[in-house]
Amino acid sequence: MGCSQGKLIGGLRSLSEEKLGGFSHRRLTLRRSLSEELLEKIMQYTNLEQEQVEAKYRQFLTKHPKGRISKKSFQSMLTDCFPGINSAKLGLLGSHIWRIYDLNEDGQIDFYEFMTVLHVMSKGSSEDNLRQIFRVFDINRDGRISKEELEKIVDDFQLNNAGDGCLVNSVFNEMDENEDGEISPEEFIEACMAQKKISTMLTLKIIDIFIVD
Repeated sequence: MGCSQGKLIGGLRSLSEEKLGGFSHRRLTLRRSLSEELLEKIMQYTNLEQEQVEAKYRQFLTKHPKGRISKKSFQSMLTDCFPGINSAKLGLLGSHIWRIYDLNEDGQIDFYEFMTVLHVMSKGSSEDNLRQIFRVFDINRDGRISKEELEKIVDDFQLNNAGDGCLVNSVFNEMDENEDGEISPEEFIEACMAQKKISTMLTLKIIDIFIVD
């Protein structure tokens, strides 16, 4: 669609592939460098060499000189990826997708969060990816998905063509194993890994946003 390499993940990955433009490596390093602790943490998580991480960080800074992605910048990325969606709907989708990236809930996406999420998307296990997708549904970030939260996601992403609430009830019937009225991360992952029909269909519709065409 709008992103040359696919949808949202293509747009975000492009940050790691663009040329440095008018910024010199030395100037960027002097202006802002990764701490040894953070550098080591990213290297261990992604299995990248130090030079690779530092290069990606310099490239990250060309787009985000402050070292963080603001909500405004994130929304701009979504606009580039989905030019056919009106701004109101895109704002709704963006608020849900944002939860995947803003791991520490500080209202910004730093380089560690950026690298962590993209690493899971490209090289993580199915379970790791599903755990990330779970955050889209967990609107209040309490580690559970309520029926009200699922209804909002289905409505905002326009996933239920019938509009009668049957989709939400069907998902809960499949996922809510202990019938406590909420879906835990483990129940969510188990239902998807077991390829339960409705659960898998719903989750794939969300995952499709992050897949490169």
